[in-house]
Amino acid sequence: MDASAAARRSIEVGSMRVTLLKRLLVGPPMPLAQARHERLSKRIALAVFSSDALSSVAYATEEILLILVLAGSAAGRLDVPIALAITALLVIVTISYQQTIYAYPSGGGSYIVARANLGTVPGLVAGAALLVDYVLTVAVSVAAGIAAVTSAVPELATHKVALSVVCVVVIAVANIRGVRESGRIFAVPTYFFLLAFTVMLGVGFFRLATGTLEPAPPPPVAPVEALTWFLILRAFASGCTALTGIEAISNGIPAFRAPESRNAAITLGWMAFILASMFVGITMLSSELGILPRETETVVSQIARQLFGTGLLYYMVQAATTLILILAANTSFADFPRLSSLLARDHFVPRQFANLGERLVFSNGILVLAGFAALLLVVFGGETHALIPLYAVGVFISFTLSQSGMVRHWWLERSAGWRHRLLINGVGAVATGVVTLVIAVTKFTHGAWIVVLVIPILVSGFLAMRRHYEEVAASLSLENFDGPPEFQHTVLVLVGDVHRGVVRAVQYARTLAPTATVRAVYVETDPARTGRLEDKWSRWGLGVPLVVLSSPYRSFLRPLLDYIEHIQARGDDQMVTIVLPEFLPRRWWQHVLHNQTALLVKGALLFRKNIVVADVPYLLKR
Repeated sequence: MDASAAARRSIEVGSMRVTLLKRLLVGPPMPLAQARHERLSKRIALAVFSSDALSSVAYATEEILLILVLAGSAAGRLDVPIALAITALLVIVTISYQQTIYAYPSGGGSYIVARANLGTVPGLVAGAALLVDYVLTVAVSVAAGIAAVTSAVPELATHKVALSVVCVVVIAVANIRGVRESGRIFAVPTYFFLLAFTVMLGVGFFRLATGTLEPAPPPPVAPVEALTWFLILRAFASGCTALTGIEAISNGIPAFRAPESRNAAITLGWMAFILASMFVGITMLSSELGILPRETETVVSQIARQLFGTGLLYYMVQAATTLILILAANTSFADFPRLSSLLARDHFVPRQFANLGERLVFSNGILVLAGFAALLLVVFGGETHALIPLYAVGVFISFTLSQSGMVRHWWLERSAGWRHRLLINGVGAVATGVVTLVIAVTKFTHGAWIVVLVIPILVSGFLAMRRHYEEVAASLSLENFDGPPEFQHTVLVLVGDVHRGVVRAVQYARTLAPTATVRAVYVETDPARTGRLEDKWSRWGLGVPLVVLSSPYRSFLRPLLDYIEHIQARGDDQMVTIVLPEFLPRRWWQHVLHNQTALLVKGALLFRKNIVVADVPYLLKR
């Protein structure tokens, strides 16, 4: 086997190993025709799209209490009224989105609804807000899941950032494998979570009702702030994290089995009922048991510990909480790539986001989401409470724009029953708009300003990318095109020495144009070498004339660029092809032993008009 064959064989073996690893992780590629079989039943869809919303019950109550206890332990009793107010808002938003699902059966996310009814900029604001919220959802869910682990096993607290990043990677790989497979993976933990929390709430209220569990007064906490309406609104805003993830189903209607809209609306109703029941149940139970937040243990862990001690049921609840919180990120992994693909289709983000991967998922969106979420976890040290202030602002902005868009939709359409539909979405728009202002004002100095700043930056970026794509389309359009231009072609072969690779490049150059328009170019940086090179050229130049460019200051590029400009000064019809002879060592490390002149030339000529650069590689045999 010669050296070139050995090198090819080495490359092929390396490529096969990478392919085998990829197949092991993500599975074999799927034909496009299989996409219609990758639809979800309501049972699986509940697990795929609802894990984010359902998992919020593990920390929403705690976030309310963290604010209320600033006014002392007695203020913690306001958690139940606040939870009931949030539940009322949940009902309004759910009914509003059920209408959106039927009005937009191909996927009624905030971006689509707002752009169709309110215009491009409101649509992009909704899209940017959701993209930010999806990244935060992954970071918050994973951080909260790892917090549940460290509540049960405090020794792992020092490794929470590394554990969080590993979880993000695992979820990303599961989603790259495809919709149906990720749905099956996440269905078991979701239903395990529902079972564990149902048992915990059932046992808790049964023991309270039968007097076998004595309610305890909350531990005394000295107030550090006055109990004002602003503090109560801050607690309400923090508890509104319970509503994040509600929109996921309306975004993912195409993933449901037929009839898509009906199945999606039913699943949304199931999710809202389960979420409301569990959220209010946990809040009431924590209030009755006198539980307040602790730095080293979550509220859910405290409830389970009081009910079950440290036995099997306690660890079952903690395991279920950990799984649902970590896997709640799957909702974002389902919706972020889908929304990115819609934005790419409309030319607001790079078009690569619209490409389906081998497993019929938008792989690029999944990878970008995983990268940003992992970065957030590292920057914020995996702390849930550090990330929460950034949370919910984006999703409520999208709620408000979506419901406002639906109001205009019904006003313009005026189909049967449009008045009561307009009223429902109008109430939803007003309610979510008020909450958006409350969240933005009460959380602004606690980190929400970051999201408020990022959203306009993203929208500006979207518009800039759209303008770029429009300019490219206009430049490439065949409208008013008079036909292809006639070129005067000159071919230049760059010569640094005369060897087999150069002779091969000259032979190739002669196939591009008549020999009379082909020239070899040598930049003279050492006059002592010129005579020897001209002598060799007379024997091996294949009849192609050699042009020697003097370079008294030993610059290679400047004389070459001046020569090319001299040729092109004859007119706009002058096309120049630069042929670069390039020999390739067998080993990767051997490249550093040689000048990278070809790379330098390609970089210098990349953005010049009417210039083509052709590489002619010569693989060294030894």
